[in-house]
Amino acid sequence: MAGGRSRIVLIGATVGALALAGCSENGPRDRGPGGQPMEAFTAEQIFERGEYELSKNDPDDAAFYFSEVERLYPYSDWAKRALIMQAYAFHKDKAYEESRGAAQRFIDFYPADDDAAYAQYLLALSYYDQIELVGRDQGLTFQALQALRVVIENYPDSEYARSAELKFDLAFDHLAGKEMEIGRYYLKRDHFGAAINRFRVVVEDFQTTTHTAEALHRLIEAYLSLGLTEEAQTAGAILGYNFQSTDWYEDSYDLLTGQGLEPKVFKNTWLGAVYRQMVKGEWL
Repeated sequence: MAGGRSRIVLIGATVGALALAGCSENGPRDRGPGGQPMEAFTAEQIFERGEYELSKNDPDDAAFYFSEVERLYPYSDWAKRALIMQAYAFHKDKAYEESRGAAQRFIDFYPADDDAAYAQYLLALSYYDQIELVGRDQGLTFQALQALRVVIENYPDSEYARSAELKFDLAFDHLAGKEMEIGRYYLKRDHFGAAINRFRVVVEDFQTTTHTAEALHRLIEAYLSLGLTEEAQTAGAILGYNFQSTDWYEDSYDLLTGQGLEPKVFKNTWLGAVYRQMVKGEWL
């Protein structure tokens, strides 16, 4: 008899889930078939409805149903599962602020859970995937870097750490690109001091990016234009030490030798300090 009762309960739950899966065709998504309130369904049934919407590539509706699980069954294990799925569905729907909110709630409520690393990764992605073109404001890039660093430092053994590291490097390179763009703008307009300030930021703060060699070349151009030959020669020496096989070094060498100069280190310049750091292996 008990076995028969269990089968009846299981069949009833399955029928309920299937019925809920058809509710959007029969009425508003916050009501079930026949106008039944969402409260009439179990947490599992509503969760499965959210999964069903994701399978149909409807993340907006999926997020709604996952949020209903959290609302109606806030202390259940289903609520915990629904919260991380809610963050994922919002992100898939490009509702980045909502995704961050759900991910942050998961981290706050379940900091020791196995999915906390994924929640932090989703939070970081919600910034990273919004990074604009180089020519626009980079505030989101800084926020992405901070959030990605948390993944790398707090969850180093997670499956998301490596991806976070790669995205961190790309975002870091993106910021350097912003400095380069502004520096080039000033250089083209003969605002050499302003240009030097931007290229110096790249050389000192973004040394591991793909922009360092060009930044050194642009410094040579700017310093030669100002008649500051020691700084130009020192920048050339750094290029020769670290980027000798690049076109940037060849162009810089031609610039220097064209004025009777050669790459040479002058220790009394800020670039001289950079050169000494590199020789000592402290470039990073």
